[in-house]
Parts: sequence; C-alpha cells; structure tokens
Amino acid sequence: MKMAKIRCILISLFVIMPGKTPLAQNELPGLTQSGQYQQGILGSISQPGPIRYSPDTIYLVGTYPLNTPELIRGEGLEITQTYCRFCHSTTYISMQPQLSASAWHTIVDKMIHTHGAPIPEEEAKQIIAYLQAQYAQKDHK
Repeated sequence: MKMAKIRCILISLFVIMPGKTPLAQNELPGLTQSGQYQQGILGSISQPGPIRYSPDTIYLVGTYPLNTPELIRGEGLEITQTYCRFCHSTTYISMQPQLSASAWHTIVDKMIHTHGAPIPEEEAKQIIAYLQAQYAQKDHK
C-alpha cells in the first residue's frame, strides 16, 4: 500500500511539471537545451580507442617514391653503378655525408669482406677511386 502511494506521488510530479525535466535545471539565462552531462576536464578531447584489424586486413600506403638521384659523372661511374646495385640502390652513395678518402676505402672493403659483395680486386680499386674523387671531403687549403 505504501509503495503504491509513493508511485502515485512520483507520477503526479511528472504530470504536473510537463515542461521541466528532473535531470537538469533550465534556469540559467541563455541556456536553450538541458540534459544530463558528465563532468570532465575543460578543454579535453577524448581519444578514440585502438583500431582492431583482422588478420586479412589490406593496408593501402600509396605509391613509394622510386626516383634515385643520379651519381656524379666521372671515371668509374659505370663500374660503381654495376657492382653497388647488386645489393642496394645507388642512393646509399649519394645520401652519405662527405666522408674522407680513407672512409670510402673502409666502406668498400666492408662491403666485400663483411657483407660478401662479389667485387673483384681490380674493380674494387676503381670503385674506391671513383668514390674518393667524387664523394670524399675536399682539402681546402
């Protein structure tokens, strides 16, 4: 009996105040809409959760740049391009900082003895001479 009385009072409150919502007050000037809002940090933006990909997802990354800058013309250019392109793009040569002549010798030696580049000794000398002439630090006297 007591529960029925409380239910009746609550229903009459909702019928008596048809324009008012019990969740938020609409008494502030300029407030045009009321509702129930969660309290948060002012100015914060919620980040979306991580995207879940399925194992058969296809990733589209667009086209990769395929341009390789030309090496500096000089004696030994062709043999350098031929042997160096066995393992990597010639971009690896042009993107190096200006190295000393001995550093270029060390790099070619490393390519042959450490990485197994199939460069005969005579061709290696020509490649080293080309790299030292075109890409080594110049003496400024």
